[in-house]
Amino acid sequence: MTNPAHDLSRSGQSLWLDSITRALVQSDGLQKLVTECGISGLTSNPTIFEHAIRNSHDYDAAIRSSGGQTPEEVFFDLAIDDLRDAARVFAPVHRRTRGVDGWVSLEVSPLLAEDADQTISQALSLHHRAELPNLFIKVPGTPAGVIALEELVYRGIPVNVTLLFSPSQYRAAAHAYLRGLERRLDAGMDLDVSSVASVFISRWDVKVAAQVPEELRNQFGLAVAGEVYGAYRALLESPRQQRLWNAGARPQRLLWASTGTKDPAASDVLYMENLAAPLTVNTAPEATLRAFADHGRVLLPMDIHDPARSSVLQRFAKRGFEVESLGMELQREGAAAFVKSWNALLQGIAQRQEVAA
Repeated sequence: MTNPAHDLSRSGQSLWLDSITRALVQSDGLQKLVTECGISGLTSNPTIFEHAIRNSHDYDAAIRSSGGQTPEEVFFDLAIDDLRDAARVFAPVHRRTRGVDGWVSLEVSPLLAEDADQTISQALSLHHRAELPNLFIKVPGTPAGVIALEELVYRGIPVNVTLLFSPSQYRAAAHAYLRGLERRLDAGMDLDVSSVASVFISRWDVKVAAQVPEELRNQFGLAVAGEVYGAYRALLESPRQQRLWNAGARPQRLLWASTGTKDPAASDVLYMENLAAPLTVNTAPEATLRAFADHGRVLLPMDIHDPARSSVLQRFAKRGFEVESLGMELQREGAAAFVKSWNALLQGIAQRQEVAA
């Protein structure tokens, strides 16, 4: 039996789950979401793992047996174990789509967001430890993270570049991916290195909610998404991108992140309904995916020529909300939020280690 989520998948957009818990991956819960909501991948971040570990006892036994490991070492062991279980669920999708879909993601420490060399080193180490063909290593779209992205792609590491907000941040990540592939091409290496560029949406609307009139509520994120999508489409149509395709490369797909509705007065499927576009990914919390499967609508794909978008952005600009400068602020805030979750995560692990000692 099909539902709107399956219909959206058939329209050419991949649906991924933006959540992970040990209970979910060690039961049939994840497989049920594949069947019921058509998901074909999974993303995680420090906040998601912090909530998963803090709100359950599923990890206690593993933490008790961690010996003299540091909390960070323990965390990556726990995360890789969970992601291996999730990766097995998505392995058939990964094989069937020849690596287009079926991915899971593991993020480097957010403490490294401004250190390209350490980001590269940790990403290589995590990729080697996990030994999963369908694992993205997540790196932030900060200036240092973009440097790391290029180098990691050159070294053949699949990367999910995250914490992107504005069109210029997206372009920086997209061009870094292309540079990594071009270096591989010049070196005579194969170009089969996958990547997604994760652009956060709902945080735009949360940021300005208290400063705009009712008629502009929950419109900023979608308007910015339209600008990013236009940049994505332009890049796909560029000779530079097509030259790499001709040599065997894949496109770096655009991924919509932070697509759970934060405003209780708005539709709980607002972002899923309005971000439909082929050759993109929408990663959403379980509640949002189930809501869309229950009562979502599959609308027409996003229109890169939508005149209403420019009008909306102009109205925000008149109120002092300039997209690129605000995007930089949102990226800094997002990075800081992940650091806060990371510190809470490691502190929680350390406390459980002390209890077990």
